[in-house]
Amino acid sequence: MQLSEQWVLVTGGARGLGQAITRALAREGAGVVINYHRSAAAAQALAEELGPRAIALQADVTDAAAVQRLFAVAQERTGGRISAVVNNALAQFSFDGDARPKLGDIAWERFSQQIEGAVKGALNTMQAALPGMRAQGFGRIVNVGTNLFQNPVVPYHDYTAAKAALLSLTRTAANDLGPDGITVNMVSGGLLRTTDASSATPEAVFDLIASMTPLRRVTTPAEFADAVLFFLSPWARAVTGQNLVVDSGLVKD
Repeated sequence: MQLSEQWVLVTGGARGLGQAITRALAREGAGVVINYHRSAAAAQALAEELGPRAIALQADVTDAAAVQRLFAVAQERTGGRISAVVNNALAQFSFDGDARPKLGDIAWERFSQQIEGAVKGALNTMQAALPGMRAQGFGRIVNVGTNLFQNPVVPYHDYTAAKAALLSLTRTAANDLGPDGITVNMVSGGLLRTTDASSATPEAVFDLIASMTPLRRVTTPAEFADAVLFFLSPWARAVTGQNLVVDSGLVKD
């Protein structure tokens, strides 16, 4: 299915990386359901800007009932054509370097919050999407990960553990859903210049990471978004269960 034939749900699609993914999809002619939790004004403004093939819908992705309601409305608004999901929504988190909790004092509650946001959120959207995807005999799921579990240059224990669990779910889901014509993949970034989550990162850290990459620069949200589009496109029709690292070559996976 061409991108221009698809309706794609982007969780957390109104701000930061999610907004870059939403814009990239719209640029290629896809219909986009822009999910948001609290960013109503940003989501509505983006949908109005992008036109009739963009819909803003609220749901907390960690609430399974709310996600089911989101899909019911989205299916009605799109004629039952949600063919892809990009699980981008992030539990509240800041890449704040030395201000992060260290291993000796980090609380389990922070792990729970990140796992709820990353793994439970993705599970809820995948389960809600399955009936429609199976009816179409086609589906694309892309989960947003991180390169930190391959290269924990800054040990964000809670965030990294949750994203590593999400990679495991990506791979088991790929095996489970492949016979239904549904692919499940992950795109993992490093530090992006710049999103809400990375806004607290000192400029010196951006420069240091850029100096360690073959391309000598930090990846942008727009560059990351283009890699997401690959997995949604016909070019990736034989690719599933994979983790593509998009970080200017810092991690060679």
